[in-house]
Amino acid sequence: MRAFLENFDHFNVNRQNLVSKDRVISVDALRGFDMIWIIGGKKVFKGFDEACNTPFTNWIFSQLDHAEWYGFTFYDIIMPLFLYLVGISMVYSTRRRLSADPSRVSLWKHIAVRVVLLWLLGMAVQGKLLTYDLEQIKFYSNTLQAIAAGYLIASIIILYLPVVYQIVTTLGLMLVYWLVFAFVPVPGVGAGLYTPDGNIAIFIDKAVLGTFQDGTTYTWILSSLNFGATTMLGVFTGYLLQSQKKPLDKFYSLTAAGVILILLSYIWMPFHPMVKHLWTGSFVLFSGGICLLMLAGLYFVIDVLEYRKWTKFFVVIGSNAIAAYVSASIFDYRLIAKVFVGGLDKYVGAWYPFVLALGGFTVLYLILYYLHKNKIYVKI
Repeated sequence: MRAFLENFDHFNVNRQNLVSKDRVISVDALRGFDMIWIIGGKKVFKGFDEACNTPFTNWIFSQLDHAEWYGFTFYDIIMPLFLYLVGISMVYSTRRRLSADPSRVSLWKHIAVRVVLLWLLGMAVQGKLLTYDLEQIKFYSNTLQAIAAGYLIASIIILYLPVVYQIVTTLGLMLVYWLVFAFVPVPGVGAGLYTPDGNIAIFIDKAVLGTFQDGTTYTWILSSLNFGATTMLGVFTGYLLQSQKKPLDKFYSLTAAGVILILLSYIWMPFHPMVKHLWTGSFVLFSGGICLLMLAGLYFVIDVLEYRKWTKFFVVIGSNAIAAYVSASIFDYRLIAKVFVGGLDKYVGAWYPFVLALGGFTVLYLILYYLHKNKIYVKI
């Protein structure tokens, strides 16, 4: 058993040796791809679909919205991919900080500040913080806050546990979540239900948050356990990417892990349904498998075959992901674009929403390009 543990322990985030320090361009490109849909890509395609209005474009646009309850659409991968990529980045940033200052005190100061800033930004983006009206403010309602929760949980795990126990703990997070659903009854309803209004997760949110609950069927407090699990899948990927394995072997490992997670999710689904609104364990496994396969594909093309010239567009967006997300959420860049393309309305007809959305996206991209070119990165 001891030899088995030692076989995993060399991956531990507290060790600064035996790791590759090469930048993984595929991770940057995947982050940029993810951000495109958050900062305007959906609006661009909505305008395209409205102009074309064909069964094919209608179907594609239907994939740019979340599943109503059960199941999975393309757009459902956006948020878990964000958390997954945060987990990968944690391995690099935590090792870098520990190598510069082995004291965990300064690291925990950074973690605390980051969690608070992410939480406040999440409230500003979606929690109506900027209304300054307590009757409207929602305390826990946004992707950035899910990232804060996942980041905090993952930080505790990776700083104090060897890797094999990190794996066990990650599985434990999902199992605890499942057991709460299975055995803790909702008053007057019972246990084991996954309906929008009768599940234990939404009951906990309403009971704890009260008037600060966001009023939707999305759940946050109990789901934080699985936000941590999703983030940890990224952490494990980061360990693999920083290992001394050959690039092709890393690709095989990413692909195999992705397939295994998807298969496990299907085995679990009859007992623990896949519901993004609840962030169930089967959703964690399925979305995690998709994240791994997406990264594997990009890793093979970019980091194994070294076809990298086309990645600049995505890297520019991904390099300032938080800044792009927050600014696009609180400001409509189409207002700036309208100054330049508003006059085209009478000429392009049904294509105007597409032109305006593309213009707004272009304005934001040019800002991000300027920041990237001048090596200005807004980090939290």
